[in-house]
Amino acid sequence: MRPSIRGAVLIVALLAGAARQSVAQETGTPIFKAPYRAFTAHELGVAFSDPGEGVSLALEGSYAFASGPYDFSIRGGIEDLNGDAGTRGLLGGGFRTRVLNYTESFPLDGALTLGFGTNFGDGDDFFYLPIGFSLGRRFDVEGSKTSFTPYAHPVVIPRFGGGDSQLDFALGLGVDVKFNRNLAVRVSGGIGDLDGVGIGLTYLR
Repeated sequence: MRPSIRGAVLIVALLAGAARQSVAQETGTPIFKAPYRAFTAHELGVAFSDPGEGVSLALEGSYAFASGPYDFSIRGGIEDLNGDAGTRGLLGGGFRTRVLNYTESFPLDGALTLGFGTNFGDGDDFFYLPIGFSLGRRFDVEGSKTSFTPYAHPVVIPRFGGGDSQLDFALGLGVDVKFNRNLAVRVSGGIGDLDGVGIGLTYLR
């Protein structure tokens, strides 16, 4: 294994090993990002997720747009807590930019991701500032408009609120499937402080 690949594997392993118990990324749901956008100008999406302990289901809508080499996103929704614990609102935004292109010595693309979000309602309110680095590679299906992008997205998450603050860690694993120029499905899951699974359907332009 080449030194650059060993270094990337070590970083991912350290972030995953540092994880403790379930909290959140931007809005409290296990929705992660591939290292590059699937859209040209903008996208609209909806995502369902099971964020893990204490939450039965979350539903979110999202909008993202491109600005040169950068893209920005906003998302909002609600989550239903287990039993009679009530519901919570979800609101957040994110930023992504490519900082690494694959080469013969390192066969992955990489992007820096930043975000800010809140999870509020029944119970304590929290704010999150996720900082991550997504690593993956797009694969085109020969003779088709379909492409697959598997990726790993380790994230460091400063968390504030509820009378406390702490630094959380998570490892997101996912795959984006783009069927044509206008339709994509995204599946992701988290390990560590952000666990659970999510699936999203996105319209691309």
